[in-house]
Amino acid sequence: MKRVVVKVGSAVLTKGGIINKERFSNLVSFVAAISQKYQTILVTSGAIATGATVLPNISNKTTAGKQALAAVGQAKLINNYQEEFKNFGITVAQILLTADDFDSIRHSENALNAVNFLLDNGVLPIVNENDSVIVDEILRGDNDSLSAQVAHYFDADILVILSDIKGYYDKDPNKYPNANLQKVVSELSIGELEQEHSPNDAFATGGIVTKLRAANYLLSNDKMMFLASGFELDGAKDFLLNGVHNSGTLFSKE
Repeated sequence: MKRVVVKVGSAVLTKGGIINKERFSNLVSFVAAISQKYQTILVTSGAIATGATVLPNISNKTTAGKQALAAVGQAKLINNYQEEFKNFGITVAQILLTADDFDSIRHSENALNAVNFLLDNGVLPIVNENDSVIVDEILRGDNDSLSAQVAHYFDADILVILSDIKGYYDKDPNKYPNANLQKVVSELSIGELEQEHSPNDAFATGGIVTKLRAANYLLSNDKMMFLASGFELDGAKDFLLNGVHNSGTLFSKE
């Protein structure tokens, strides 16, 4: 593998409705470590939660409120990343995308050219959806779909989704203590892709089904996805840096 996309969701970055500093710092340290081995693109959520700390009186329950919080929060979020990555000598660049950008050959090629140039010059691209103009992900996907498109169109070998779950189980581990983690999944059924969303965080809009759809999209394009805990990063770090698969689920046809 040469190029990796790392996606982190709101459920990992936030605690009690605000960005958790320890988790944020751990994420930055993790990305900095794998950037020593791979060209790395970070897809991040968290703009709405960050905006809520600036404008606490605006509700995130309405679409307009979410858009406003995202617009305010994105600036602060990218600044937080800039300051944290400085500690590792890493320069970051902000790239705001929408699904429509990938529907346009010209837009997607322009974005790819920009990303390639940044990576070739040692800059870490940080991608988020432009939530102030497009609302699909803030309503449904928490950037799961966007990150899959980024991995595909930006020629990544694998998408790593850091989540509030340790991987994909054969049944809901919150309901069934005997649920087993599936270490490798090569295909997904229609039934698995049509489950109800089940986000656990007030600022998260996805759930396991949006991650499975992201995995299915990548499988259909001969790409891999790795789903792992964003709270305990050793599993993802071992997999990427040491080639050891102790935890997490790998979605791969190989």
